[in-house]
Amino acid sequence: MEAAAQLGSADTAPIDAIDLRREFEDVEIAPVLAQLDRELVGLAPVKTRIREIASLLLVERIRQKMGLATTFPTLHMSFTGNPGTGKTTVALRMAGILHRLGFVRRGHVISVTRDDLVGQYIGHTAPKTKEVLKKAMGGVLFIDEAYYLYRPENERDYGQEAIEILLQIMEQQREDLVVILAGYGDRMEKFFQSNPGFRSRIGHHIDFPDYSSGELLTIAELMLEEQNYRFTPEARAAFERYIAVRRMQPLFSNARSIRNALDRIRLRQANRLVSRLDRVLTAAEVTSIEAADVLASRVFTRPEAVEMQP
Repeated sequence: MEAAAQLGSADTAPIDAIDLRREFEDVEIAPVLAQLDRELVGLAPVKTRIREIASLLLVERIRQKMGLATTFPTLHMSFTGNPGTGKTTVALRMAGILHRLGFVRRGHVISVTRDDLVGQYIGHTAPKTKEVLKKAMGGVLFIDEAYYLYRPENERDYGQEAIEILLQIMEQQREDLVVILAGYGDRMEKFFQSNPGFRSRIGHHIDFPDYSSGELLTIAELMLEEQNYRFTPEARAAFERYIAVRRMQPLFSNARSIRNALDRIRLRQANRLVSRLDRVLTAAEVTSIEAADVLASRVFTRPEAVEMQP
């Protein structure tokens, strides 16, 4: 395959020694790893694992050049964790690392769900799945909530057909495509138990932990900074309370929920400012989030919030 060809071929004379630092700098994976650190707060275990995989692939690349490697490494992955923990972002950076190291030709990511792969009638699934795979070739196919592909309770479900095609391609085209399956940890485990073919093809299982309250506050402040906003000290304290209450409520999605909360806070801030038209606004006013903008959230009217009152 072309990806393997980038790493050297049998016609190339083996190299006895390679300058490791120069090789590391030549493939330019350091900027990708640095970008991952900038983009994601916390997630130390995930970042460590990504660095380990990058190191493994760098050594594998060197072994290829030395004529020592005999088999192409298994690169398919499983990302497990709750929503909003950075799985899609890590998939994008992983694709960049794979591309720079020569393990995929293009380094793009095609992100899909069950609806993109499974048809609704006979003869519909195979063309849909194959079209997605065609687009993903040379890069990474990211399947979110992959367990929805398998619905054993429905005898007429066509998900199994998509699974069989995926398994075949994951084995036969593994030098030109990396598949990342993502979803909740417990559901992914059941999915692998029901489909052992997937487990045997996955080379790397990475678990994404939930963010701590402190990390979520840092994420919020970084998001605001990117949009030229800031919390006043009182608003910051109010948002700390918001995080503590919101984490106890259903459908909390880590950084995703924080982003949604900030969008609503900005709406309330704008409404507050526009409610008084007879004045001149300063830059400090239009960039400041005040405590009232945070405390107006319906989150604070729910029982969990009342119970947490001092």
